[in-house]
Amino acid sequence: MNHMEISTSTTAATPLQKRFGLATAIVVSATVLMSAPYASAETEATSPKPVVTDVKTLASFDFTAGYSPENITANPDNSLTVSMLGSVAGKRPALVRIDPSGRSKVIVAGQQGDTFTGNTRDRKGVIYYNVASSDASRAGVWKLPPGGTPRRVAALPTDGLPNGLALDPTGRTLYAADSNKATVWSVPSSGGTATAWLTDAALAANPSAPFGANGLRFHKGAVWVSNLAKGTLLRIPVTASGAPGRIHTVTSSLTGVDDFTFLNDRSDVVFAAQNGLNQVALVHPDGTTETVLTAKDGLASPTSTAVRGNRLYITNAGLNEPHDAKVQRGTIDPAALNCGPTS
Repeated sequence: MNHMEISTSTTAATPLQKRFGLATAIVVSATVLMSAPYASAETEATSPKPVVTDVKTLASFDFTAGYSPENITANPDNSLTVSMLGSVAGKRPALVRIDPSGRSKVIVAGQQGDTFTGNTRDRKGVIYYNVASSDASRAGVWKLPPGGTPRRVAALPTDGLPNGLALDPTGRTLYAADSNKATVWSVPSSGGTATAWLTDAALAANPSAPFGANGLRFHKGAVWVSNLAKGTLLRIPVTASGAPGRIHTVTSSLTGVDDFTFLNDRSDVVFAAQNGLNQVALVHPDGTTETVLTAKDGLASPTSTAVRGNRLYITNAGLNEPHDAKVQRGTIDPAALNCGPTS
């Protein structure tokens, strides 16, 4: 594995860095400005007691060195795999492993100008991750086998922005959300050509928020995608032929939504990071939502969530001053979920 540290040297921003950094700044400001009229009290549910408690910082990072947490996978050994953006600070991206005590180690250091976004793993411990790059030789989905070296699985367009990433239960197909192209790509995990599995207006961005399709999870026979620009969470069944079924909008009440995760493999309860609002929302199976964490809990541009057991993990990119980039850990109280038997 590559254990190189991220370079702290200053280099002129590449087009990709400028695009990602500008888009991030616009998203943060736009979601804050539209939060008041957009959030719907009619879809808000409340719990009699806190759903997530004992929220603490597991690991803190230096934003100025490129350590801006973007995406997270909770591993069977209770460690975490975290993607570091790099480009928002003009630095190199990285994959970092965080052990249960909070100690972190770089396992892959990327190239200057690139951005690491979504990551996931298979049952054998192979890590897959997205690389957004203006260099056609690097843009795409990559894999890191245990004890091995990174290699690209499939190329993706340099004018796209691969974001959320998930693997289907068979371990054969990866799905990547493209925030620029209103597309979900399918990629053979063994390597090959990426295919535009679904391109649809429901995945598109808009002028006020340049990120469309953002987070992505494969859950109970369907690809679930969040759309930051529209504040939606979408469920797209995978048909027997492997093609996408009809898009179902689970909720339209997630202003500034980034990535998300499920309570567990059997539950449709979702914990969604609302980046620009500094919130984590709980989405009930019927589509109603409630805010379970806010800036008062220390959130600082939350980008994604992960659950293992009763632990909720949150990556915070630290996009705004004082750039409090970190990974937090909280405890979920199942009795407070108030989601009924379908949870």
